[in-house]
Amino acid sequence: MTKLDTSIDILRQLVAFPTISTDSNLALIDWVAAQLQKAGARVDVFHDTTGTKANLFATIGPDIEGGIVLSGHTDVVPVEGQNWASDPFELHQRDGRLYGRGTCDMKGFIAACLAMAPDLGRAATHRPIHFAFTHDEEVGCIGAQALVAALQDRGLKPGMAIIGEPTEMRVIEGHKGCCEYTTRFHGAAGHGSEPDLGVNAVEYAVRYVARLMELREALKPRAPETSRFSPPWTTINTGGLNGGTAHNVIPSFAEVIWEMRPVQEADGPFVRRAMAEYVQTQLLPAMQKVWPEASIETETMGEVAGLEPTLENEARDIVSALTGANGADVVAFGTEAGLFQNMGMDVVVCGPGSIREAHKPDEFIAIDQMDHCLRMLGGLQPHLGRPRRPRS
Repeated sequence: MTKLDTSIDILRQLVAFPTISTDSNLALIDWVAAQLQKAGARVDVFHDTTGTKANLFATIGPDIEGGIVLSGHTDVVPVEGQNWASDPFELHQRDGRLYGRGTCDMKGFIAACLAMAPDLGRAATHRPIHFAFTHDEEVGCIGAQALVAALQDRGLKPGMAIIGEPTEMRVIEGHKGCCEYTTRFHGAAGHGSEPDLGVNAVEYAVRYVARLMELREALKPRAPETSRFSPPWTTINTGGLNGGTAHNVIPSFAEVIWEMRPVQEADGPFVRRAMAEYVQTQLLPAMQKVWPEASIETETMGEVAGLEPTLENEARDIVSALTGANGADVVAFGTEAGLFQNMGMDVVVCGPGSIREAHKPDEFIAIDQMDHCLRMLGGLQPHLGRPRRPRS
């Protein structure tokens, strides 16, 4: 059986685990752990506080600092409301494509890693090969944040990481950060015929969104002249506004879900300070003038660092050579890469499949993309057989 055939069989197993972010990923983690142990890996499983989710970190090779991390997330987005041509949790092969939820985002990469694990393990004589598979990336990179903290607590210091998000095997050296928030407005209900006697939570939420839209425009001229992103500035998106029960009832509750994708570190505090000032000096005093118990609360759902392009980056250089890339790009979508970079690793994002197919019905990964990924991973073997190059 070829490595490609093996990876497809593994992907079939992975897709069959319905690891939607709202559900447990433990069955998949247990199965993956068993496959890596067969390849000779030392496996650690880190459970979350609920006991229903887990991260996996496994190592083959010498017990030393450095080494190469292959990283992917195990959770997938929901399929409800999507019109699939086939069962999303059963792998289907048609016209050179492999269909199923998570095939490109990002179980295809995980399958390729598992298929190559025995070969990479045999090559890891001077540098270890690590496997990092996380939970809850799709809802704020929660698992990766916990995994990074656990690795730091244990004093583990890998040298570089390849994050296998679907880039069509393009080499990505930078991406924006991703900060997600939920802001809740608690007002006072009343009859719609007397709006001045209540505190309309929806109307205050609308004013809040209007201020976000003003800041979205204010961020455009703040874009660094050297920004390579599209668009080049920090963006704000209002993902939802919910509230109200009936036409003639003053709504006492509303909720705004929104996100920000910073291109530079200073933009995050700029937006957060501006919104906090607006709440404290304008919205909240107006609400509490009518009803003193009114409140506005913002919950941080996740604040994930961006991936900063750097002059020296061994991960980028190695993967560029293996894929034949003439240069490295940046993308607007976020990944777990910045979290590993903040640990001191050289980090690159490169994986099979297209981000344009992610999260859609009939998600697929092209078989030739899987083959390309396997060849790239196989090319890491010589690098595991010699020490890391010194910094210049």
